[in-house]
Amino acid sequence: MNRRKFLTYVGCGCCGLMLNSCSTAPITERRQLKIIPEAKLNAQAAQIYEKIKEKEKMSDDSKTLNLIKDIGKRMEGSINEYFYKAKLNDPTTNFDWEYILIENKKVRNAWCMPGGKIAVYTGILDVTKNKNGLAAVMGHEIAHAVAKHSVERASRGAILNTGTQLIDIFTGGKLSQVNRATGMNTVGLLSQIGIMNPFNRKQESEADYLGMIFSSLSGYDIRETVKIWERMKEFNKGKAPPEFMSTHPSAENRIKKINEWTNEIILDYPPIKVS
Repeated sequence: MNRRKFLTYVGCGCCGLMLNSCSTAPITERRQLKIIPEAKLNAQAAQIYEKIKEKEKMSDDSKTLNLIKDIGKRMEGSINEYFYKAKLNDPTTNFDWEYILIENKKVRNAWCMPGGKIAVYTGILDVTKNKNGLAAVMGHEIAHAVAKHSVERASRGAILNTGTQLIDIFTGGKLSQVNRATGMNTVGLLSQIGIMNPFNRKQESEADYLGMIFSSLSGYDIRETVKIWERMKEFNKGKAPPEFMSTHPSAENRIKKINEWTNEIILDYPPIKVS
């Protein structure tokens, strides 16, 4: 088989796979490509989570950990109830929720792995300040998992890797030669600033929006959300990269959108009664 036929067959196969693997994100209905099995990522995430619990120092601040768990439980129930009442498939059905507080004042972060494995670092508490602020951050991270962003990113990465291999074949291995000569992953760098990052910023904005919805449904004051990002902007003053090089929207754009969404979300997604 000559190279042209090979490229045609592989290319058609990739297109067919993508067409058969499209779905939409919950609530926003943004089209998504998901070719990696969610169960596989959830299992991997659970294993990594256990390793993190062994490696990292867990905080002995039981009061804050209990607050984190309380916020999480309220969001779990509100999310379940919302999708039940809306007669939609609940994206969290297969989640095995778990919450930890990691002692590290230098890290202002929190995350939620696929399947509902959540970690909050003590460093973020200087930014969140109160339960509404903490709920805003947790809502954002939970939204990533609910919207299956990790599945989407893994799927896009698989497609990108396939495309990279095809380009290398098409150029007679020139791409590999460039990478070896420069010591850089040229395609990785180009994809970061030209393909993957704009896509990731869409996910971050979506997580902001969905996170505010989940916080509002759970009875938290989402007007605190914009204050968090204003404080984060101050903490990161002079350190944030240009938006086109970042996986996150710029602080200015983020604050602008949050202000635009706040009243709409308060009206459209009031606290929901969990039955």
